[in-house]
Amino acid sequence: MSAARPAEPPTEDLPEDLTRLAALHGVATSYSPSPDHTVAVSATAVALALAALGADTSTPEAVRAALAARESVLRERLLPPTVVAWSDGGTPAALAALPEGTRLRVDTEQGETRDGAGRLPAGVHRLAATAPDGRTARAHLIVAPARLPVPATRSYGLLVQLYSLLSRRSWGMGDLGDLGELAAWAGRALGAGFVQVNPLHAAVPGAPTDPSPYRPSSRRFPDPVHLRIEDVPEFAYLTDGERARALQERAGRLREAVLEKGALIDRDAVWELKREALELLGEVPLGPGRRAAYCDYLAEQGTALEDHATWCALAEVHGSDWHRWPEGLRDPRSAETDRARSELMDRVDFHTRLTWLTDTQLTAAQRTAREAGMPVGIVHDLAVGVHPRGADSWAQQEHFAAGMSVGAPPDAFNARGQDWGLPPWRPDRLAESGYAPFRSLLRGLFRYAGALRIDHVMGLFRLWWVPEGHPPTEGTYVRYDAEAMLAVLVLEAARAGAVVIGEDLGTVEPGVREALRERGVLGTSVLWFERDWAGDGRPLPPERWRADCLATATTHDLPSTAARLTGEHVELRDRLGLLAHPLEEERAEASADTAEWLDVLARLGLLHGTGGDTGTPSEEAGIQAVHRFLLRTPARLAGIWLPDAVGDRRPQNLPGTWDQYPNWRLPVADAEGRPVTLEDLAASARLHALIDVVRDRAGD
Repeated sequence: MSAARPAEPPTEDLPEDLTRLAALHGVATSYSPSPDHTVAVSATAVALALAALGADTSTPEAVRAALAARESVLRERLLPPTVVAWSDGGTPAALAALPEGTRLRVDTEQGETRDGAGRLPAGVHRLAATAPDGRTARAHLIVAPARLPVPATRSYGLLVQLYSLLSRRSWGMGDLGDLGELAAWAGRALGAGFVQVNPLHAAVPGAPTDPSPYRPSSRRFPDPVHLRIEDVPEFAYLTDGERARALQERAGRLREAVLEKGALIDRDAVWELKREALELLGEVPLGPGRRAAYCDYLAEQGTALEDHATWCALAEVHGSDWHRWPEGLRDPRSAETDRARSELMDRVDFHTRLTWLTDTQLTAAQRTAREAGMPVGIVHDLAVGVHPRGADSWAQQEHFAAGMSVGAPPDAFNARGQDWGLPPWRPDRLAESGYAPFRSLLRGLFRYAGALRIDHVMGLFRLWWVPEGHPPTEGTYVRYDAEAMLAVLVLEAARAGAVVIGEDLGTVEPGVREALRERGVLGTSVLWFERDWAGDGRPLPPERWRADCLATATTHDLPSTAARLTGEHVELRDRLGLLAHPLEEERAEASADTAEWLDVLARLGLLHGTGGDTGTPSEEAGIQAVHRFLLRTPARLAGIWLPDAVGDRRPQNLPGTWDQYPNWRLPVADAEGRPVTLEDLAASARLHALIDVVRDRAGD
């Protein structure tokens, strides 16, 4: 789609000292939205990003002092805070640069002490260096496998937003019981290799809850709203049977409102009901074995879980925005917080137990998937960041850049840029900690993930920081140590035996996809975007697609395939006032794009059905042809957007909207907009016809 060049921020010559200081901190002073176009970053954006990294930029004199201090530190230090060694690599550059005669000692993660840094086991170790002149240094040493193995077999799977898939047993939104049923059915009856779901991270509490799963309170811990209440073992021992039946009756009304009466999914109502049920379950004592398992979980998760549960308990008393709490409680390590934790111990225990229950059901879903024959199992989704008022930003606040938000610079489709409202991690603090928050996050997710999809995987390399109170156009890129971030990712995924999929759609700086592929991280390829951009711009033939990817027809942020084939996505955006060009122009461009792809599908002999006398392919035939095409590519994984299997016209999320469209609140529906349950899916002739199409080639 053509669009005007985005508006550029004012170009200004940055002072040389500020430019040098920015370079030393990984703060960009310009960026290139396209290979032939460079945009200068404003001095304000650079200065504020540096200030968020702890550099005083308030005056020219302060900048000079900060520059001198930074240069002195880099000149005098023996080692950076974190050093990376790959199992197949030579000596890390940081160690090769040490003065001759420097002595090294390594305290390994496994409890051994070794002289020198050769042939170390995988892990995160402590490295000590002593130079001949007496200087000493300590650093974290990350030793990671050279790359992740690719999936052993080629497979296809289902992509679904879990909340949107209700069964006749769920309480108003899809839950972990439904996920287990979906995985068991898809693996055993359909031969699917995986099921990919949206982020299941803990949300910020309080009505109305932000429905987006991509702005969580915590990425480290899951949300108990996804629990299947009846699958909690203690449910069988409730003594108040009448109250339990009343809860189930209310749950049935919530479910029927969505499935039969056209109501939107109401996460807040679901959580209110489930919380009442969980309070009731909390009164049932755990048996000795369950108690022992719970205690083991508490010991394994340690301070991180205690912090999370403490934040949840404090939020019940003081509200969910910790910036507005009494001053002493804003610090998770303060004496006031310790006292409050003790006073609220019953509530802290309640929230730790909910987290444990959710973890056990997530683990059970993955076990079910593997027992059903899935080589991968459940693919979980890692959001790019967390809510600025949530649990992680409170518990780990020293690792976040104060006054900054993650977003995206202006581009050809969004001249104003984007501000996602998510505080970024500070790269310097990550390095100083040996990437402890990132390691803990990944380790927690890999407890129950057969694979992990990383949203905006380019964020391992750099993120667009937007200063608070400024528009996204007044931001700048800040670089992370991508080698260290990748080493942690590969290390933790390898330990778990898991696959990693990077969402690398959109503008990707040169070298990123190559670096990811080198380490065994798969990419994401969406059919409508796969064109020969370096050549004639035409659809990319299937044989020219990359193999190391998850290939799909669409995503949760894009039109369904049915809507794209029929042009309904243009009409929807027109009704909501979201078109950048006149309706007829947008219709013509969308129609031409679709026609070009249909022509490719027809020429390859993949378009088998027509729409009666018109000779025009039916929308269902088009969807089948698209998936035949995906299976013609060498992609190791092929994904079916589950709503596509029943002809759903509506996107789950329409970027650029808030109240105008019911983002994240729609159940899976058929072509007429009628909700489709999990039980309906299992009996759907249309779904089985599509599965027959992909199964023909899935094992090739």
